[in-house]
Amino acid sequence: MSEAKPSLVLYGVPFSQPVRAVLWLLFLKRMPFEMQLINPGSKGETGSRHPSYLEKNPAGTIPTIEDRETGFLLAESHAILAYLCNRHGWTDLYPAGAEERARVDWYLHYHHRNVRDASLGLVAPKIRKDLEIPEAMQSAARATVTRALGALETGWLSDSPYLCGDACTIADLSCYSELGQLQSEYTNVYDFTPFPSVSAWLERMHNVPAHDDVHTVLAELGDISQEAPSMERIVGANKSALSVLKQRLAEFGG
Repeated sequence: MSEAKPSLVLYGVPFSQPVRAVLWLLFLKRMPFEMQLINPGSKGETGSRHPSYLEKNPAGTIPTIEDRETGFLLAESHAILAYLCNRHGWTDLYPAGAEERARVDWYLHYHHRNVRDASLGLVAPKIRKDLEIPEAMQSAARATVTRALGALETGWLSDSPYLCGDACTIADLSCYSELGQLQSEYTNVYDFTPFPSVSAWLERMHNVPAHDDVHTVLAELGDISQEAPSMERIVGANKSALSVLKQRLAEFGG
């Protein structure tokens, strides 16, 4: 008899910033799941624009999760993070108290069109040439990220080690998935020196369990500041990340 597959399926690729946030949560909680690769923007059989995937998520974005047992489908990284915490009672990462949870929600709502623009303005132009992002849009996104970093520096991180207090939450996982990729040890496309509190937080996040595993794809990809990576390099980075993913899943029954 074949071994039963995990009930939870995660659709996406390790390089995706929103996917990495979900991966980190699942790794932290040693939650068994199966990852099915979905290439963003592709109309191929494993693409996010293929009809079979669009039936699951009409927006054609990643990540999406599916519960094999119930058929439940859910897209959008922040919705997934909150749902998983609610479903499994992970109140250490998504507090139960109304005010504490509201602070996490506050950041998660702020993230879009603010911190999230790190990918649009600094990473996607080199990785996703097919998007043909206009320079004016890239420039505006970079300016938005700098303003967002100022808000983190003087607000969320001005008097606490993490975004919402003394402990890491899903707000930190989401934020780091965007900003962490920009660091010198990864893509090396942004200098955080003007933001000491943010810089200290980035270092602090390195010590959150599963950090290195989740960010294998970035460590493998390396510096893209001077030259856009080849498709072979991108594919190789994703393969390395998937290898680590399989090892970890085997350790906790996935």
